Amino acid sequence: MDQTTIQRIHDSFAAQSMMQTLGAELSDVSAGLVRITAPILAGARQQQGHGHAGLTFSIGDSAAGYAALTTLPLDMEVVTAEIKINLVAPARGDHLVAAGRVIKTGKRLCVVTSEVHAVENGKETLIAILQGTMVPVPR
Repeated sequence: MDQTTIQRIHDSFAAQSMMQTLGAELSDVSAGLVRITAPILAGARQQQGHGHAGLTFSIGDSAAGYAALTTLPLDMEVVTAEIKINLVAPARGDHLVAAGRVIKTGKRLCVVTSEVHAVENGKETLIAILQGTMVPVPR
């Protein structure tokens, strides 16, 4: 993957005010794989003190979308057409890591997946699996 594509992902991510609000950062960008890390801030917790599912979904969706974008021409963007989430454990820990991957890229649809892990005291626990479809759109 070339530096222009990597920079495009970083520039697009920096323009997302939602990711800024959540304190999320890109931690890895490679062909077909993007990782996003986000702290579990006080404002992103649910009533039991764990990370809110909205935080989990947001970074999982973005990681999957940016993974799809790594496989597309520079004149294209992506939007989420549909994505589902299975929450498999509480988001306990200091931060979350979402790893988005491309299953298949096409001209009209990109099938993606994302796994989100909570990190507590250096130990990672799988908390969610997302699967969805991204639609390439002109830039």
